[in-house]
Amino acid sequence: MSRPLTGSIARRDFFRTGGMGLGYAALAGLLQGEVNPSRFPQRAKRVIFLFMKGGPSQVDTFDYKPALQRDHGKPLPFAKPKVQFAKTGNLLASPWSFDRYGDCGHAISELFPKLSNHADELCFIHSLHGTNPAHGGATLKLHTGSDNFIRPGMGSWVSYGLGSENENLPAYVTICPTLAHGGAQNWGSAFLPTVHQGCPIGNASDLAENAKVRHISNSKLNYHQQRTQLDMIRALNESPPLRGGLLEERLNQKIDTFELAFRMQGSIPEAQDISGETLPTRKLYGIDSPLTKDFGQQCLMARRFAERGVRFVQVTHSDQKVQWDQHGNLRAGHAERAAQVDMPIAGLLSDLKARGMLDDTLVVWGGEFGRTPTVQGPKMDGRDHNPHGFTIWMAGGGVKGGFSYGTTDEYGYYAQENPVHVHDFHATLLALLGLDHEQLVYRHAGRDFRLTDVSGRVVHEVFA
Repeated sequence: MSRPLTGSIARRDFFRTGGMGLGYAALAGLLQGEVNPSRFPQRAKRVIFLFMKGGPSQVDTFDYKPALQRDHGKPLPFAKPKVQFAKTGNLLASPWSFDRYGDCGHAISELFPKLSNHADELCFIHSLHGTNPAHGGATLKLHTGSDNFIRPGMGSWVSYGLGSENENLPAYVTICPTLAHGGAQNWGSAFLPTVHQGCPIGNASDLAENAKVRHISNSKLNYHQQRTQLDMIRALNESPPLRGGLLEERLNQKIDTFELAFRMQGSIPEAQDISGETLPTRKLYGIDSPLTKDFGQQCLMARRFAERGVRFVQVTHSDQKVQWDQHGNLRAGHAERAAQVDMPIAGLLSDLKARGMLDDTLVVWGGEFGRTPTVQGPKMDGRDHNPHGFTIWMAGGGVKGGFSYGTTDEYGYYAQENPVHVHDFHATLLALLGLDHEQLVYRHAGRDFRLTDVSGRVVHEVFA
């Protein structure tokens, strides 16, 4: 935990400890009376982001459209976007049936039989929208707020704003992240201090049981030798020639990263080791089934990191060969993807609730975009990318359960009522964590930067 800011504090000590508090610049602003990024009540202490890579279809999962079922095979009665990723044809009805669940009566596809039991805990945003129809740009936009510049990931901003509750673990962990479509830029810290970058546990080509933090152990120096080495580096940095200015700040940031890596040697292996979990817990996540084992292990690992004080944990489904990008083979592809994640996600929600963690843990589910209600491919079995109107859902962490916000048009193509831009989503996520997106800024290259750039509004309507 960070040391309390009592009395005077040396500049170099401030920058050394700031990363464990409210963030370097955020704390500086607080001390100077200029910036308060914590304007909102803190409803959530941490985030678990379940990223469905490739773009799950909103009209086949959570955004039921009776008109789409009725008008199957007919032309779309309004204009398609001027910029499209690929050519599509007429309307394609969903191959799956929908039923209404819970007291809220929200319609959920038969693709999610386990998750549907949690309908009254889910808060749906059906009107999310962006602008980029390509995986790379849309993935970067969702993760960093920009589809064409190198910017810090949203987990890095959360780390910068809140720090970690556990000084022996990074504030931001990403489990089996994709190396495609932006790769490390999606979880990098960019111009923020490097201590705020995401710590990858393996990558998308790894099975969860084999995913590890690379090079976590030091084969040449023992614990005491490493401690002596870091103390020496710290002492050298505090010598008069290196004091003051940007150089000192950058050196201290690098040393903070070295120190965290040193402490992680003893904490990361234990945190990600699920072998001691009970058999009922493992079954809850579907780890006893080959179909759900991999994603179930990731979700269970995410819970373990969250309960140990990691602020932002991302779980990515899935890799290049197995993802939600069904331009063809929609029926088999989406059915398999949903079956792989349904039980693990339902298990995660049940486990968090049973442990009393769901109230202050914000669980987020979504992809980089949705899919078109119009068909792609000659076999009438595919959908194209659609960033113009798609669904995400949240649970726990101060949001209204059994609630829906925003709508798409009658076929599910465009965000229509109460549209929520990606910047609005980011502003809302930060607000649930108690952070004001307009105040959580970092000075770089002569201007103030923030996750939401120069826009974004908080969707207060989803707050419990």
